[in-house]
Amino acid sequence: MAKKKEEKLDWQKNTLLYVHDLMYLLLIVMLLFVLVFRIIVVSGASMKMTLLDGDYLLLLSNTFYHQPKQGDIVVISKETFDNGKPIVKRVIATEGQTVDIDFENSIVYVDGVALQEDYTNAPTNVDGGTRFPLTVAEGCLFVMGDNRGVSKDSRYPDVGQIDKREVLGKAIFLMYPGTDDGSYPREMSRVGAIK
Repeated sequence: MAKKKEEKLDWQKNTLLYVHDLMYLLLIVMLLFVLVFRIIVVSGASMKMTLLDGDYLLLLSNTFYHQPKQGDIVVISKETFDNGKPIVKRVIATEGQTVDIDFENSIVYVDGVALQEDYTNAPTNVDGGTRFPLTVAEGCLFVMGDNRGVSKDSRYPDVGQIDKREVLGKAIFLMYPGTDDGSYPREMSRVGAIK
């Protein structure tokens, strides 16, 4: 009788220990996703073919990502554009750099050097209303989508230059692929680090 009672207590203790450990594990995961990482879902076609509508992205949060560099894919929240809804764009230039765009020949220049933009899906022939050449202000970024024909980005005055404080983080990993048309199966080969 005493042995059965002991076994019952052991089972209860073990269950309690598992629940205790699980709570700590959940707390650690929550802290990681509050302080270090974020998950964002791409909305729209502005980054097509690099990223598609519905892609789930893992971001390195701005808590640890302070210095955006040319070529980084960042997620931005700008109150003056789409009520602060997160948008995904590529950093073209950082503070102090001069951007010029030859819309006739679809060439983007940064500090007089033509960018090699193998990642673009459409030519850069839509001007958006911003006057070029443009020098990026201190603490700001000039961003563009890879699908230049449909992307609302720094070429448009309602988006304009992005204050670094508006950057939520850098996209580092495609966790789950989306599709442009919602079709299945999804292209799982796209899962991986974002370049």
